[in-house]
Amino acid sequence: MMRPESMSWIVRNLWLIPALPMAAAAVSALLKRSERRLSAGLAIGSMGISLVLSLMAFAEALADPARRVVTFNWMQFGDQWVQLGWLLDPLAAVMLVMVSFVGLLIFIYSLGYMAHDDNFTRFFCFMSLFAGAMLGVVIANSLLLLFMCWEVVGLTSYLLIGFWFHRPAAAAAAKKAFITTRVGDLGLLIGMVWLYGQTGTLLFYNSGAGCLERTAVAGMEAHLTVAGMAVSTAIGLLIFCGAAGKSGQVPLHVWLPDAMEGPTPVSALIHAATMVAAGVYLVARVYPLMSGSALEVVAWVGAITAIFAACIAVAQNDIKRILAYSTVSQLGYMMLGLGVGGVAVGMFHLITHAFFKALLFLGAGSVIHGCTEDQDIRNMGGLRRFMPVTFAAYACGMLALCGFPLFAGFWSKDAILHAAHGWGVSQGPFYLGAVGALLTAFYMTRQMYYVFLGQRRLAEATVSPAAVAAHEIPAEQIEPVVSARTGEVCIIEHPHESPAVTTQPLVVLAVFAVLLGFVGTPAWPWFQSFLAGESAGLDFGRFGEAGLLPLMAVSSLIVFAGLGLGWWFYGRKPILHATDPDALEKIQPGVFHALANRLYVDELYGVTVIALTRFCAGFAAWLDRWIFGGAVRIVAWMVTGVGWLDAGVDRFVVNGGFDEGCRDVARGGRLLSHFQNGRVQNYLRVIAVALVVLAAILLWGRRG
Repeated sequence: MMRPESMSWIVRNLWLIPALPMAAAAVSALLKRSERRLSAGLAIGSMGISLVLSLMAFAEALADPARRVVTFNWMQFGDQWVQLGWLLDPLAAVMLVMVSFVGLLIFIYSLGYMAHDDNFTRFFCFMSLFAGAMLGVVIANSLLLLFMCWEVVGLTSYLLIGFWFHRPAAAAAAKKAFITTRVGDLGLLIGMVWLYGQTGTLLFYNSGAGCLERTAVAGMEAHLTVAGMAVSTAIGLLIFCGAAGKSGQVPLHVWLPDAMEGPTPVSALIHAATMVAAGVYLVARVYPLMSGSALEVVAWVGAITAIFAACIAVAQNDIKRILAYSTVSQLGYMMLGLGVGGVAVGMFHLITHAFFKALLFLGAGSVIHGCTEDQDIRNMGGLRRFMPVTFAAYACGMLALCGFPLFAGFWSKDAILHAAHGWGVSQGPFYLGAVGALLTAFYMTRQMYYVFLGQRRLAEATVSPAAVAAHEIPAEQIEPVVSARTGEVCIIEHPHESPAVTTQPLVVLAVFAVLLGFVGTPAWPWFQSFLAGESAGLDFGRFGEAGLLPLMAVSSLIVFAGLGLGWWFYGRKPILHATDPDALEKIQPGVFHALANRLYVDELYGVTVIALTRFCAGFAAWLDRWIFGGAVRIVAWMVTGVGWLDAGVDRFVVNGGFDEGCRDVARGGRLLSHFQNGRVQNYLRVIAVALVVLAAILLWGRRG
């Protein structure tokens, strides 16, 4: 390991990248509500500087992909020091640029989206802390430091999801996210403790003595635990529990769709650049522990999550909830890629997904803003005419997510399917991933037809003609119409394009959604080579590798089939009214309602895990009140009884006997005081009487 003083300035000061947003959060926490511009300036400025520093770190890693590590003593226990530190390698460099760049765009977008919110200052405080914590996760060279930042990410997600805490749904969603992710974090914490017990350190890399380096991993692989499992595998699975919670993998996915209750920029930051990416990044970072059966678990969980969430997304009507389940599904693909193809395959999809999913969420926020905060896609339609910039950008994100040929998602998802097809363990994940890709194209086509295409639909708000005339909305945005259902005059407010501060980040992200995938094509696998510390040249001959072109053709056909099915169900016959049943609902109402209700997973948890928890809590309360509390009360009564008995003995026996003795002594004293009156005559009389009595006793004794 290089000595810190011999390293470049950016490596020695890499800690500034997360520290700057955290410092901005600390200052913003002290600002008044009225100091909105200063708070936003601190947040955006700190992220801008972090992006510049991240680009410097990326350039450093590009010039020399060798891992650079800086460690320092943090806390001493006895004669041992707990060490922390940071690292720079290609994996960290790529993540730093992605998080800071996408985060900066979301911050800029938030200027317009949150402009009228009363808690504008508090919002940017939380967002800065959120981004800083995620950047801390990325650079950490210690699992302990990573865990600290990991928990700050969890805290800030709670604060941001429940940002509008006056809404009961938002408060409930924040608690749900916090508690669910803590379940996974318990496994991560146990894995940390076990890893420290096995290796004596939580530093990832430390001149050959780190817990992820060859000596430590080989030692853990040599030791077996339950059912012949290697200790390294068991620890890897425990760490994966934390990753599954953060990245919304089945069965810990239930918090992620409800996280939509927060402001849309929060949704974009959570689903694209920060929280959910942390779990995938953690698996990639501790990949040396993920060997054998651990990778099989990661692959199968990812494949199941991908198709499970895609099925549910098909029947959702909230524009953000569709994207939320899409995120869960795509995170499943990332885990599948890590399990079957390695770090580069999973991380490539993470990077491309970050850009087009941020684009989709911010585009959804623009739609919601333009539709006066309505999130139900059934009440939209025809927005292409009113919001052309948002539509064009959103279409790019949609095609990238579907894996349309030449878009970013095509290359990254295709790499996952190719790796899954060649996985020697089983073909099951490949088929699940292929069906998930079909469903992705289908539900995103459904969303596009509901939101942007067709004719304008709105839930009818019945009012009187006088109310129409007095409406506060500008006249050019209002269209008085006669309701086909009631025959009364209704207000239809025309949607409008969002301001430039909102649409400009969409355009930038759209460019990346189209072009970013070209850094990881089979002809030029630059991204994969960069993570491996190798160089990559352009070679179109790689397309001729065995099975690659046929698989790409099959992948493209799957996408086209999904798009075609979406057109068949939703484009062929225009959707006329918001109250019309869904096309799938007409065919299979039972299945559609089950999917719309998220396959009743939350209800299942309600009657099992939550019910058991409530029973255990009630039983614990009963034990505390009647058993332990009863025992305490009995002891208290006994002590009180002994106290009363002691008081009685003290008052009536001890005090009574003592007081009576004192009274007798006093009476005796008073009696004797009569003889001690100072009169000599009385004394002589007493002596005379005493002499007479004495003489009588002596005479009586002599006679006897």
